[in-house]
Amino acid sequence: MDKPQPRPRDPAGVLLAFPAELRPFLPARHRGEEPVRVGVDGTSSLGHVVEALGVPLTEVGALRAEGLGVGPGYRPRPGDHVEVRPVRRPQRPRPQPPRFVLDVHLGALARQLRLLGVDTAYRNDLDDAALVTQANAERRVLLTRDRGLLRRRSLWLGAYVRGADPDGQLADVLDRFEPPLAPWTRCTVCNAAPLTEVRKSDVAPLLAPGTRRTHDSFTRCPGCGRVYWRGAHSRRLERIVATARRRTAEPGAGAVVAREG
Repeated sequence: MDKPQPRPRDPAGVLLAFPAELRPFLPARHRGEEPVRVGVDGTSSLGHVVEALGVPLTEVGALRAEGLGVGPGYRPRPGDHVEVRPVRRPQRPRPQPPRFVLDVHLGALARQLRLLGVDTAYRNDLDDAALVTQANAERRVLLTRDRGLLRRRSLWLGAYVRGADPDGQLADVLDRFEPPLAPWTRCTVCNAAPLTEVRKSDVAPLLAPGTRRTHDSFTRCPGCGRVYWRGAHSRRLERIVATARRRTAEPGAGAVVAREG
């Protein structure tokens, strides 16, 4: 039986193999190149080389050089063949269940995650430094589409959100982290939980005349005091909940019911 022949080494640089999931991060000139050939200086780490090509390390799983597992601190040598694998899904960060903080551009996604009962911090007035500080202090996964933000060395954990619209972004987050769902239990405005049932008479002064006339069941946020009821918009929200339940394969998927906290 013929012995496998060793791959020829490239004395001019390193050859990096990227899977399809990571290729969109690469510069346009490299996306059709397989493997990607880059020069090395003998001092830069593999993690630096990968990020210099536009791929945040938050999106990278295993790294292998010449068939052996290595870490991002490995210094590649000229001629190395490197395999860059995507982060394994589902990802299970600690603590569990995962909690998130979202950058200022993901407000619609934040509301959908809160609708599903997922602990999601969001403000539209925080800069990048404040987001990293909050993520680190509260051990929240920072969700963003800003690759530069994900490359901040001080960030404990982040994730790039795929999808051009909130529905696609929600599907990506649910697929990657599989957070447990508790729909209708969290305030979509301030993130407080649990929403609690209240008597109509207790909140009647806060309601418009039409709402008082046509609705009888209400819940209220323990944080900001916002009152919730099943209004004209509820069908759209129920579709979001039903789709999320099917995606996460929860028992009773597709059944939409109000839940007490």
